[in-house]
Amino acid sequence: MRTQLQQLLESRVQQCVSKGSDYPHFCSNIERKKACFRKRNAEIVKAAATGKILRNSDNEEHGKAEYTVHFQYLIKQKNHFFMEEEIENRIAEFYKDILIEDKLQHAETEKKENAPDLSRVLPVSVEERERAIKGRQKYNRLKAVQYAERWWNENNPAFFSFGDDCTNYISQCLYAGGAPMHGYPKRGDGWWMKNNDWSYSWTVANALRIYLSRPKFGLKTKEMESAEQLLLGDIICYDFNGDGRYDHTTIVTAKDGDGMPLVNAHTTNSRGRYWSYEDSTAYTPEIKYRFFSILNEQ
Repeated sequence: MRTQLQQLLESRVQQCVSKGSDYPHFCSNIERKKACFRKRNAEIVKAAATGKILRNSDNEEHGKAEYTVHFQYLIKQKNHFFMEEEIENRIAEFYKDILIEDKLQHAETEKKENAPDLSRVLPVSVEERERAIKGRQKYNRLKAVQYAERWWNENNPAFFSFGDDCTNYISQCLYAGGAPMHGYPKRGDGWWMKNNDWSYSWTVANALRIYLSRPKFGLKTKEMESAEQLLLGDIICYDFNGDGRYDHTTIVTAKDGDGMPLVNAHTTNSRGRYWSYEDSTAYTPEIKYRFFSILNEQ
């Protein structure tokens, strides 16, 4: 099945990029990206995908595989070239060596705003606790972006990770940049993760959006009117359905040929992705954005 899956990935990606898709579920992300790139006068020069099977089971007739697929796109825009990457978690089912279903395993939005299961939390390291106690006040954009690049496609074992990990990852990036934790041990107060616990603002997209819009201590921000005003290390919050509940968060890590933000994110782990998320399965015409620039920088 491993060889079969890799052959499937390679053939589908090439068909999606060059000829259009006969596999709408698998290649819909590439088709959405191509449409988004056309709006920006950009194009996919080259695309590749590699798969890694996490779990699989099969008998004489049926087979099922949970796997990740790592997409890489070389993009050309004007005279600029840049790389975009994404990692999807997928499930494929086979019947007599014929693929019958291939679908995403996780959505890009948080399922609910309930508190995560505290019993599964890993303790924060001694080093992280000491950094928190010092309460650094200055924000180092370079360090925040370096952290975002280092951990975009995996989880830092010094922190607990979640199925819906986008806001937890962004909080870690902010903390790596020097944003100080505060408010412990009140979960509805401040912004923190320590001693087997965390605030809602650390892990929940809508709570972080509220915290960024009205901080009382530590991280100081200014809400900007448009994406092009953001700098590297700044934050974008997404309300995909336009209902007032923000359900995704990203960090700006680069700019494209037009000076527009490219972002990193978790859940669907992404690197150098165009900020608008029009290529996302969660995107709707009702989407709303909030743009936050960090003020107290070094």
